[in-house]
Amino acid sequence: MKNSWKEECGVFGIWNHPEAAKLTYLGLYAMQHRGQESAGIVSLDTQTAGQPIHRIHKSLGLVADAFSEATLAKLTGSVAIGHVRYSTTGDNSVVNAQPLTSELLTGPLAVAHNGNIVNSSTLRTALQRDGAIFQATSDTEILLHLLAKHPSNDLVSALTEVLKNLVGAYSFVILARDRLVALRDPLGFRPLVLGQMKSGSGLCYVVASETCALDLIGAQLVREIEPGEIVEISSEGIKSSRFSDGTQSTRKSANCVFEHVYFSRPDSVVFGKSVYDSRKKFGVKLAEESPIDADIVIPVPDSGVPAAIGYSQKSGIPFEFGIIRNHYIGRTFIQPAQSVRDVGVKIKLNPQTEILKDKRVVVIDDSLVRGTTSQKIIALIRQAGAKEVHLRIASPPTTGPCYYGVDTPQKSELIASEHSLEDIRKHIGADTLAYLSEDGMWKALNSGPERFCAACFNGEYPTSLKGVETKKTTDQKDKSQAKQI
Repeated sequence: MKNSWKEECGVFGIWNHPEAAKLTYLGLYAMQHRGQESAGIVSLDTQTAGQPIHRIHKSLGLVADAFSEATLAKLTGSVAIGHVRYSTTGDNSVVNAQPLTSELLTGPLAVAHNGNIVNSSTLRTALQRDGAIFQATSDTEILLHLLAKHPSNDLVSALTEVLKNLVGAYSFVILARDRLVALRDPLGFRPLVLGQMKSGSGLCYVVASETCALDLIGAQLVREIEPGEIVEISSEGIKSSRFSDGTQSTRKSANCVFEHVYFSRPDSVVFGKSVYDSRKKFGVKLAEESPIDADIVIPVPDSGVPAAIGYSQKSGIPFEFGIIRNHYIGRTFIQPAQSVRDVGVKIKLNPQTEILKDKRVVVIDDSLVRGTTSQKIIALIRQAGAKEVHLRIASPPTTGPCYYGVDTPQKSELIASEHSLEDIRKHIGADTLAYLSEDGMWKALNSGPERFCAACFNGEYPTSLKGVETKKTTDQKDKSQAKQI
């Protein structure tokens, strides 16, 4: 429970399966954690008279609410792509729900995107001056306009050229009139994997943001789609090609480290590594770097669980579920004004007095953003009778916003960007506070900053931010209050 790391987006595509739309629905369901604002599926129907057409259904809300048996039945065809969205560029409205679709001279085209094009504002302005009319406010639509302007009738050839204009993070899944295309940006910010399974008419190919989506539908992981790679799937089989990255960066790789810290499901394999294993090792390193005498180790559920297990195993302090999470909170939950104290936190997280009373407690969370939620959780643990509360964060201090597809608070709202460790400890009410060091994080991953983007921790942004719309202060009063912690 982060207040406020927001999920990114999830993309999915499937080729050559008689129940393509239903499997896409399941794939999106598995990746619901990546986006909870809208969901959409576009299928390719080749059985109608005349030209192949796209069948489309998009809606605001969760996957289970967006689709029904009736809507899925209308998404006919053996090919489909899907998307779950959390808005990082563009507001939350149906017009921005993906996949985005368009009718080009070469036929229908649908695009699903995970990431953020950091020079989207500059590109949009240039396209509008050239006569482009935008229907949505998301950065994804820019790709459609660039492809529409390109003279080539070959989709991959056009992509190879127009992608040179994009700076930032993008994992695209594209559905054309006769093929499915999946690609990643040259630095590989966001994950994208290729899988396969058997279908009634031969081999079925699947692409998804996370391997947990493959697991749910019974597909086998083949490999990651490489940074800068275009994978083209058609009736002729599967082809792979590379596109030039221009001058985007001097680096070769910038996998988002926060996929392992928080975003991805723990049962996924992301960037070739088990997310669960990474988080457990973060906890092990945290125990080595910041030991404390205590009676129990408890996680902030659910994201803190693997790290808490690692901390417990390394330290020898017993692991307990001292806080129970209610998994059935609707987005429309109505809070009474003052009738129940702390109802906003208690409705989601409830401390167990029988476990916490008179105990010295180590609380493990994956990250600390504004500090507001941590403050409330620690207060609840103390109210449950804990003798001491020691907070351990299984990642380094978050000091900078993300521009690559994660909706993070502005820099002034990130508590670690402007306040000392001791100031933060006092503010949240912990007896002690410690973060995992950046060096400890790299050791746990058995890798380093040459492979991963950790700009939110160290300020080293892998691409130029020229023209990017930085996170603005929404209220000067809020900023001044933050400085008074």
